[in-house]
Amino acid sequence: MEVKIVSKILVSGLINIETTLNIGKFPYDYTPVRYEFDKVGSSVSGVGYNVAKALKTLSDDVLFNSIIGKDQLSEMVIDVLKNEGIKTENILKLLKETPQSVILYDNKGKRSINVDLKNIQETEYPEEIFVNSIKKSDMVVLCNINFSRKYLKLAKDLGKIIASDVHAISYLEDEYNKDFMKYPDILFMSDENIKNPENFIKETYNKFKNKIIVIGLGKKGALIHDADKNEIKHFKAVDVRPIVNTIGAGDSLFSSFLHFYAKGKDSYEALKKAIVFAGYKIGEKSASKGFLTENELEKYI
Repeated sequence: MEVKIVSKILVSGLINIETTLNIGKFPYDYTPVRYEFDKVGSSVSGVGYNVAKALKTLSDDVLFNSIIGKDQLSEMVIDVLKNEGIKTENILKLLKETPQSVILYDNKGKRSINVDLKNIQETEYPEEIFVNSIKKSDMVVLCNINFSRKYLKLAKDLGKIIASDVHAISYLEDEYNKDFMKYPDILFMSDENIKNPENFIKETYNKFKNKIIVIGLGKKGALIHDADKNEIKHFKAVDVRPIVNTIGAGDSLFSSFLHFYAKGKDSYEALKKAIVFAGYKIGEKSASKGFLTENELEKYI
């Protein structure tokens, strides 16, 4: 009988209220009024929330640090987190309003993401709470939001495994994301703005020496560079079920990889499982829905 390993993982990242709309196809033609029955949905989402929920679904012990507003939407956030068994004591109401997003997507799964962060980028997270969270954790996932930034070096100094996802980046000197690329042991990104992903992985490793670098390639799968293996490996995508919306695909790939890697799995094995996890997830409208448990995932594998 396999011993179940439960990892304690700190996630620091964005929570927002997400509204999705199926527009059929891009470009979206103008018309004054549309009645879009069963095509509009709203839910709690955001990169931090998506990662925390995916890890929780996979049975990790999740500490979640985030900032929300002093508004009615924040009550919805807290209720949803409690219902999902995610601890809420480190979800702080420091903003005037809770961030929101509107996502348009077509019948092929392409999406246009519109995010309103409110005043979150100017708001700091209390240091004492954050330091205690880092000390309690086996792995620290610091999403690329400003209130996570100052804790990258601290987590590194405390010897914690650090993971971050910089999403659709295009150059290494990106001023906003430079810290989130410099400190992590595990670095994820998307190929959306990268012309040559294999060269970009080489350049990233030469500059930052991250232990593991993964570039999500969408329908082409993913590339990984593991410094211990000293090679770049390509893993193909898999068709798990019909694609509805690709929003959140990167978050699900990232979080499921971290789950299996934290359990001691080989990086290649962890990525293979993560690709199946993400392949199933994109059969849902919302970025925060469609996560499999580990037992469910094994059946698909």
